[in-house]
Amino acid sequence: MSSMQSDSSVNSTFVRPATFFINGFSNIPHGKYYYVFLSLVYTLTVFGNSFIMCIIYLARRLHTAKYIAVFHLAFSDLCGSSALIPKLIDMFLFDHRDVLYESCLTNMFFIYHFMNMQSLTLLALAYGRLIAICFPLRYHAIVTKTSMCLVIAVMWIFSVTYFSVYVSLVNRLSFCKTNVVDSYYCDIGPIYRLACNDNSINVLFIKLSFGLLLCLPLILIIISYVCISLALRKITHGGDRTKAMKTLTSHLLLVAIFYLPYLSINILSFTTTMNPNVRIINNSLTQTIPPMLNPIIYTLKTEEVMQSIKDLYKRNKVKNITENKEQMY
Repeated sequence: MSSMQSDSSVNSTFVRPATFFINGFSNIPHGKYYYVFLSLVYTLTVFGNSFIMCIIYLARRLHTAKYIAVFHLAFSDLCGSSALIPKLIDMFLFDHRDVLYESCLTNMFFIYHFMNMQSLTLLALAYGRLIAICFPLRYHAIVTKTSMCLVIAVMWIFSVTYFSVYVSLVNRLSFCKTNVVDSYYCDIGPIYRLACNDNSINVLFIKLSFGLLLCLPLILIIISYVCISLALRKITHGGDRTKAMKTLTSHLLLVAIFYLPYLSINILSFTTTMNPNVRIINNSLTQTIPPMLNPIIYTLKTEEVMQSIKDLYKRNKVKNITENKEQMY
C-alpha cells in the first residue's frame, strides 16, 4: 500500500493521495475462484453482446428504431463490463491494487456513465413499446430511426455532463486519514467516506443520482407498463393480445434483471447491517451478470432476432455452396 502524498493546492491541510488502495476482495476466502468466474462472465458478455450487435448490423429487417436502442444497450453493456471486470481482475488476481488518483476517477466515470446508459436505454425501449401498443397507427411516425438516434444522443450529452460534474466533485475533498477504499473498484460512496473535510455536497449528489438516475427511470417504466396493460385489456382478440405480450416479455425481463438487484441491495444497505464480503459480492454480481444475460434474453425471447439469425445462416450457407460449385468448375 502506498503512502499518502499531499498536494497543497488549496492550503496546507488539503491532502490528495497519489493513489487509492482498493481493498474490496482481500478478505474473501477462495477469492481466486471468484475471479475466474468473473473472467468467464466477461468472456460471455463480450461474445454475447458482440454477437447481438453483429446480427443487428447484418440483418436488414432489424434496421429499425427499436433495434437501434437494442444495439445501444448491447454496446453499453459491453463497455460497462469492459470498464469494470478487466480492471477488477488485474487488481485482485495480480495484486495491482494501488490505483493512481487520476486513473481511479477516470475508471469511476466510465463505470457510472455506462451503468446510466443501460438504465436510460431501458427507458427508451419502454417508451417505444408504449407508443407501439397504445398508439399503433402513429408508431412509425413517432418512433423513427432519426428520433431514436436523437434520443440516444441526448442521453449521451446528459450522462457525460452529469458524471463529469459528479466525478470532479471528488477533487474538492481532502483525504488526510487513509487512502484505503473498501470496495472492489473506485466506488464513489466509500471514497466520499474517506474525506476529512465537508462532503455534504457529494453525499447530496449520491442521493440525487439514486433518485434521478435509478428510481425515476424505473417509475417511468412502471407507468408505461401500467398504460400498456390498460391498452391490452381493450384488445378483444386473444391472439393479438398474446402477440403483443410476447413483444413485451423480453423487455420486462431486462428491466427486472437490471433494476431489482440494485434496488434490493440499496434497500438492504439502508435497513440492515450487511457483512462487507456479502455486500461486495452482491454488488459485483449486480453489475456483471445483467450485461451477460441481456443478449441471451434478446436472442432466445425475440422472434425477430431468431428469424434473422436463421436467415443469415441460410444466406451464408447458400453463399458457401455457390462458391464451392464455382471452384469445382
